[in-house]
Amino acid sequence: MTHFDKENEEPEHHVHKEHHTEKKQETKKESCCDMGLNAFQKFLAVAVVIQVLLLVFIAVKISALSGINAESNEAVEVPTVAANPSNNQAPTADLSEIIDDDSINGDEDAKVTIVEFSDYECPFCEKFYTGAYQQIKQKYIDTGKVNFVYRDFPLSFHQNAQKAAEAAECAGEQDKYYEMHDLLFEKGVVGGASTYKQYAREIDLNTAKFDQCLDSGEMAQEVKNDFSAGQQLGVSGTPAFFINGQKLVGAQPFQAFEPIIEQALNS
Repeated sequence: MTHFDKENEEPEHHVHKEHHTEKKQETKKESCCDMGLNAFQKFLAVAVVIQVLLLVFIAVKISALSGINAESNEAVEVPTVAANPSNNQAPTADLSEIIDDDSINGDEDAKVTIVEFSDYECPFCEKFYTGAYQQIKQKYIDTGKVNFVYRDFPLSFHQNAQKAAEAAECAGEQDKYYEMHDLLFEKGVVGGASTYKQYAREIDLNTAKFDQCLDSGEMAQEVKNDFSAGQQLGVSGTPAFFINGQKLVGAQPFQAFEPIIEQALNS
């Protein structure tokens, strides 16, 4: 028997109550129900408001993760995109501080140098490689107007990135750095060292020398030096670029690179 059943159930000797008393009891009962319903509605309204506030808080926190914190090599891969970068406000750096003894793709005497700090396991770096890089290569690198330098910035949570960077450096010891660079982005890094050794055979490297270089960790320090250089230049995420020293961050479209390159060529 429910609460309401008890209210409606009357002992037999009270059957003949006056009519106005029964009406008064019914009125009181209806008001109680109304009050309970209003309180429940208020509770629901408060719950909805709290949920909305929580969603807004979560959205703000996600938005705050708009860059990658490279302290201790830990990061969140969320590149920034600026479709119309400002040449006057973009950070710049001295090219002599950016370039080490890294392999150069293109004419060493080209007027414009693009330096990329990148990670072979980073999906945004792959996006740049398959998109803007191919257009830059066709229009500027292959025509001798621009040269391109890849520097290593492997992120610690990418388990194959460090060894992939070493594999490219080992291939560079046999003057085939960019052949390995291309395969690492086109075919991926899954499988680690055994995969890189297969790539070495595909590009006709001396596999004995390559395997020894890779297995010994001969190029590990070279990769770490690149990473440290990137940090000193303020790189905190991948990919990051310096176009004649002007910084550009993220997997930008070709249209973001073109005006900066053209300005550098015409300066």
